[in-house]
Amino acid sequence: MSTAKASRTGSGESGASGSSYHHGNLREALIAEGLALAAEGGLEAVSIREVARRVGVSPAAPFRHFPDKVALMTAVAEEAMARFQVEIAAALARETSDDPIRRIRAIGKAFLDWARRNPTHFEIISSRRAIDFAGSASLGADNARIQAQMVSLLEEAGRRGLLRVDDPQLIQTTGRALVYGLARMLIDGQFPSWGVAEDEAEDVMERSLDLFLAGLLKHPVTGERS
Repeated sequence: MSTAKASRTGSGESGASGSSYHHGNLREALIAEGLALAAEGGLEAVSIREVARRVGVSPAAPFRHFPDKVALMTAVAEEAMARFQVEIAAALARETSDDPIRRIRAIGKAFLDWARRNPTHFEIISSRRAIDFAGSASLGADNARIQAQMVSLLEEAGRRGLLRVDDPQLIQTTGRALVYGLARMLIDGQFPSWGVAEDEAEDVMERSLDLFLAGLLKHPVTGERS
């Protein structure tokens, strides 16, 4: 569990974070409140002044850790990414098969599920307009770790003779475009305009993922989704 997540208890009200601060965890408390504010009101709701107010410190106190809003939002993105990594690890742990395609599916579904439940955190990480992605060693390493997992699974699928196309990088890029696009369609409320009711969107996203993966296989198989 990451430090900001560990410092956050209950509903995340400022009193809890303020308690963390008084034990010397101001940075973690500020990140936790930044995450909460983003989830509640979107990117524009997050400000250093409001985060400080919710933590229970002076407006100047956060500047000891974050010189500006970009620095704060980058730290928030790092924590959101850490939580996303936990989601992927849990999905892979639940997938007991060693079939690389099934494990790729587990990662893709974890991405869609996480984005659906955490739309603003997804926005912070994916749009990168409010953060310094290039300047964050943590974000770069986590992003590279996800890509390496995918490449490793695709290479294993290739060794087993499962794939129609021997180009892991192209497959990974296409798969990323698919799940990213599906997540954006959901968050932006576009599914109804494409004839998909809101209560059908989750199922359509999952079936779209399955359609993509079936198209990768030399010999597609049929079966129920897990």
